[in-house]
Amino acid sequence: MFWDGWPIERILILFVSLAFMMIGIQVTMFHYRQNFHHKSMWVPVIEAPVFFMTGIALTFFNLTWLNVLFQAMMWIGVISGMIGSYFHVRGVGIRVGGWALRNFLIGPPVTLPMMFTAISVLGLIAVYWGG
Repeated sequence: MFWDGWPIERILILFVSLAFMMIGIQVTMFHYRQNFHHKSMWVPVIEAPVFFMTGIALTFFNLTWLNVLFQAMMWIGVISGMIGSYFHVRGVGIRVGGWALRNFLIGPPVTLPMMFTAISVLGLIAVYWGG
């Protein structure tokens, strides 16, 4: 039920959880600024706090069902980040001038959904590392 000390898996799960809290704040500000003009903008805004809460719970209670739930959430995060990357690259491309450098600078941040995916993969590494 409880962890035995602070193994690297537990520390990584805590880090991933806190990272999702911070990414969630940032993505909410960016999507709010754009008035959530596309319904898919709500996905990371809703997912990030759920990932944070699930990870924090798993950090303190090493329960099998929480581990399975966290794994499922991280797989959803991987897929969501990949879909978000598509939308962000597409969003840059539909701006006047297409994929010009200035549109990458002022348009949707193409690296943020990739960070969503990367942090999700780190969460998966943490749970699979422990076996």
